[in-house]
Amino acid sequence: MTTTVRRPRHGRRWLALPLLGALLTGCGIRATQVPTDFGPAPSRVPCSLTGPDRAAQQGVPVQVFLLCGASLVTVDRAVRVPEGTPDARRRVMVAQGLLDQLATAPSSAERSAGYTTYVPGGLSVSGPAPHDPEDTLRLSTAPSRLPAAGLAQVVCTLSDSAATEGDGSVILGGPSPSPLRRYACTDDVRNHPVTTAPPASEVPEETE
Repeated sequence: MTTTVRRPRHGRRWLALPLLGALLTGCGIRATQVPTDFGPAPSRVPCSLTGPDRAAQQGVPVQVFLLCGASLVTVDRAVRVPEGTPDARRRVMVAQGLLDQLATAPSSAERSAGYTTYVPGGLSVSGPAPHDPEDTLRLSTAPSRLPAAGLAQVVCTLSDSAATEGDGSVILGGPSPSPLRRYACTDDVRNHPVTTAPPASEVPEETE
């Protein structure tokens, strides 16, 4: 009697697997590898606000620059100026209102969105002293003594407001008779206010 020995057919099954993979690839079906390590999520500051803000206050609508992330970003505000105020006085009042807004701590919503300010409280402004150009703004603290980011906030806010000529620059000085400089708000200053100082040039006194 002859005994028939059956060999296991597992080998044929394993040989069929590569062939099946090739057929699937030929049909446009590719095996997908699922990553198991996505790495840390990127940290982002939204710098965007939703809901009511301080611009809803009564007054002249203005914009001020706050620091968010590494850049200066505008937020809406309002300053109070009485009707019929002469232009020269109006400029100073607008400038003072802007400085007060810059020095005010951001709201809770703004802080949550990443906004902050480096302008110190108690900073006041006055108009031109004798022999100063008529669009001069003199601060109670010399501009050079302000924090770098705070100076950038002041320059960019004032240079784009009704307190100046609106040409992207502003003439600032400390208490008279300290020298005057014309400061400019550039793209580099807005993008890197902590490390980029506003470009400044000396302003000579006017003679009679």
